[in-house]
Amino acid sequence: MFLPLPLIKCELILFCPFVIINLLLCGVCSSRPLSSASKHSQSQNHCFSSSLILFSYFHLIKTNPLPLLTLFSYRDSFQASLIRNSFQMEKASSPEASPKPHHKKSFVTTLMEAATLRSPSFKEDTYFISHLKSSEKKSLQELKDKLTASLGPDGQCTMWGIPLLSGDEKADVILLKFLRARDFKVSDSFHMLEKCLAWRKEFKADSVAEEELGLEELEGVVAYMHGYDREGHPVCYNAYGVFRDKDMCERMFGDEEKLSKFLRWRVQVMERGINLLHFKPGGINSIIQVTDLKDMPKRDLRVVSNQILSLFQDNYPEMVARKIFINVPWYFSVLYSMFSPFLTQRTKSKFVISRQGYAAETLYKFIRPEDVPVQYGGLSRTNDSQNGPPKPASEFTVKGGEKVNIQIEGIEGGATITWDLVVGGWDLEYSAEFVPNAEGSYTIAVEKVRKLSPWEEAIHNSFTSREAGKMILSVDNTASRRKKVAAYRYIVRKSCLD
Repeated sequence: MFLPLPLIKCELILFCPFVIINLLLCGVCSSRPLSSASKHSQSQNHCFSSSLILFSYFHLIKTNPLPLLTLFSYRDSFQASLIRNSFQMEKASSPEASPKPHHKKSFVTTLMEAATLRSPSFKEDTYFISHLKSSEKKSLQELKDKLTASLGPDGQCTMWGIPLLSGDEKADVILLKFLRARDFKVSDSFHMLEKCLAWRKEFKADSVAEEELGLEELEGVVAYMHGYDREGHPVCYNAYGVFRDKDMCERMFGDEEKLSKFLRWRVQVMERGINLLHFKPGGINSIIQVTDLKDMPKRDLRVVSNQILSLFQDNYPEMVARKIFINVPWYFSVLYSMFSPFLTQRTKSKFVISRQGYAAETLYKFIRPEDVPVQYGGLSRTNDSQNGPPKPASEFTVKGGEKVNIQIEGIEGGATITWDLVVGGWDLEYSAEFVPNAEGSYTIAVEKVRKLSPWEEAIHNSFTSREAGKMILSVDNTASRRKKVAAYRYIVRKSCLD
């Protein structure tokens, strides 16, 4: 007797979480036995490894992207105002007590919403010695003693340019990371540190950040450092969708030499991110990882993903403050919501899950719009850093059934106004017009009304006025019931002839 295909899919989806939970609890996810690992190392390993296990189930069902809105414009000393016009949506003819079926949330929808976004509850551990428990201070000193005994009285070792036996507070930050990765068990921490030092020497990790590896086609595409979050953490973006191309996979992973080169390049990206950290009590001592799961191949990346995760969890302890997954298929969200009760609170606080169509909405909670790449509904372009720090954006929301006009007043004749507009899931109408102050003058349609598709990137436009007036940027969301995040920024440059 054969089950219908929908039932087979359903059983697979329901069965997968229990397999994952069993693997997590038995320690199969970790590259080391859980018996010698700490609660913190379990959290660290879960953070890396459970995400890898979830990737293996992506082939179950095709994704269903949902659109999301975002909007931006430049801010300057000129006056800008938001004018909201609400439009009554067409009401259902049926009585209020009998709502339409599509208003009811299904079980799957409820699970998706439960797993869509995690609150930013993660709080980094303290690196102030005075804040440590007496047992933790003792473990730190014992680790230093073990390291000194291992290297000898004249021995020296450095990590990220910091001498570990200098007694400096930066050295304490690094040693505390290894201790926390092993729950302050000195022997386990020392063993991990020894292996990491040996690997860095063999791999020549201290110099990899400056090497020319000849993989320019991956720069800014597959893995790259880009901007900072709202708290100042460097952000690393990861997107492996390009490897759906078989030719690309062959060029990168075709043989052992190519794979080793790719792994060296990926470590290079990580090292460049680590070089941005303060290694200072009260400073920024970890990075943010954003992983885009859109079009990510599963089978072709399984081997390389395992090796990357193993390298990172063994040699970069407590270096990731938060992992944000965007463009996540709905079944990933369902799986996560079902097995998340079995994860530690520390691990769950590091995970953020955002389903397709909600990348910008999620990223804005942690990263300012001007620092989010344009492909994710942000304002930041690759070459923006050449022009100095990004101009800040003003954020707002557009309700369903609402039209918002952004009025930028005080524009003088001959002045040039430049604005950027970005939408992470455009599904509304946009237009721009210039309205002169003088009576009898005609309104100029700078950009005619047009419907923007869900996948369009940022609009960058400018207009030079011949007379004084105001610019009106319009966002029309009256055809939608969905509330959408938005932001704008602009800058006005006066005529140099004045």
